[in-house]
Amino acid sequence: MTHLRQIMLEELRRRNYAESTIRTYIRTVEHFSRYFHRPPDQLGPEHIREYQAALLPDGSWHRIP
Repeated sequence: MTHLRQIMLEELRRRNYAESTIRTYIRTVEHFSRYFHRPPDQLGPEHIREYQAALLPDGSWHRIP
């Protein structure tokens, strides 16, 4: 497990998020990272905007694997 993932998990658990929510958040970050072929700590706000724009036109925003 990467250090970044460990920090994210610890923070979500500290905030008492449900395990299903934590899994969804982790999966979403993985998908985001794979989309750009880069680790999440190398991505910024401009990548988020591009990612959202790529997902919204076809309605797939709600179907992120």
